[in-house]
Amino acid sequence: MDYQTIASLYLSPSADSVPVPVVPTTPARRLRDALEPIATQGWWSPQSGSRLEALGLGFLDGYVWGRASSLGEPVSSVVVAAFGVFEPNFLAATYEQGRSVASRDAVLAQRELAAMESLASVLGAQRESEASAIADTLLTALRAMDGVGRPLFSGLRQLDVPSNGFGQLWRAAELVREHRGDGHNGACIAAGLDALSMNVLTELWLGFGLGEYSSSRGFSPDALSACVAQLEATGAMQAGELTDVGRAGRLAIEAATDTSQAALVAALGDDLDRIVTVAESMSDALLSAHTFPSDPRKRAAG
Repeated sequence: MDYQTIASLYLSPSADSVPVPVVPTTPARRLRDALEPIATQGWWSPQSGSRLEALGLGFLDGYVWGRASSLGEPVSSVVVAAFGVFEPNFLAATYEQGRSVASRDAVLAQRELAAMESLASVLGAQRESEASAIADTLLTALRAMDGVGRPLFSGLRQLDVPSNGFGQLWRAAELVREHRGDGHNGACIAAGLDALSMNVLTELWLGFGLGEYSSSRGFSPDALSACVAQLEATGAMQAGELTDVGRAGRLAIEAATDTSQAALVAALGDDLDRIVTVAESMSDALLSAHTFPSDPRKRAAG
């Protein structure tokens, strides 16, 4: 699927009002949600769409190969393990397709240029020093984090940091995103979930319809039916919705994910509120420019 098709589906404002999901307002969650639109300019921005298309990549293989490239050029099973929340065969094929079309160096370079161009275009040159200031605080804290059990975070942290303030903020935001994502995968595994049940619990918790989010990650209707039967047997679901047991379970996973961010939150200390305030204003500008999905559930889901 090409970028223009994706943009028409996700980036154009919807005529239908979508309720904003109610999620915890912990420091870790506030940080993650404030930075999410910034972190994802390497695939959602039109500059990224154009640059990756010039390499012969569509939206999805550009997204998968772009994120996986921080790991080097691993076998597909390693990418499946690191990403966690996609159907394994679907993800492996998408990764191999992307890797067959464009080199790692080219993908890394074009994603970086696209993200910097997007932020500069939307925010304006006058905000680069502001971006650099919060990026510096974030990067200092992120360099001190333990990388054990965090493959995507650790791979990304080994890459050179971009040279300008917007690029530095993008990299810092990406690192926060991958740090939390790795932690979330660990929390889900510890709760006994597989890739599809992770998705189903999250989509229902955030207000998506059953299968609305998980189907975009390559899972078939038959697999979804089997997952629902499994979750119903545990008492987590009933009649296509989460039960009190299911909601409590998903909130426990959220709390465990936040716990995985405790060291980062502590390292940021009193600077966290300042970073969130600045990042939220920048992210609001990105949403207004339609370089990030307008659906608030998508922002909360990551």
